[in-house]
Amino acid sequence: MRVSRFTAEFRAEAIKQVIDRGHSVVDVSKRLGVSDKSLYLWLKQAKEPKGAISSDIATLKLEVSRLKAELKRASEERDILKKAAAYFARASE
Repeated sequence: MRVSRFTAEFRAEAIKQVIDRGHSVVDVSKRLGVSDKSLYLWLKQAKEPKGAISSDIATLKLEVSRLKAELKRASEERDILKKAAAYFARASE
């Protein structure tokens, strides 16, 4: 049996960065010093349903999480752009 050098909490945080925050697998793996292959495997394992939850429901839940993260990121970017536009509008007066 192979012993993992990464804790369950570490793996969960890496998965969360990809699914919830919308970062790419390549970016997260580079930042955390993990191979892309390992991170893709962790994601696959996280997507597998546990217990009585059907795979369709689990897939939909992951999609909802991903979309919420994408919406949050887009909202933050929009807010930054609004502030920048207001700043430059004042600076040009």
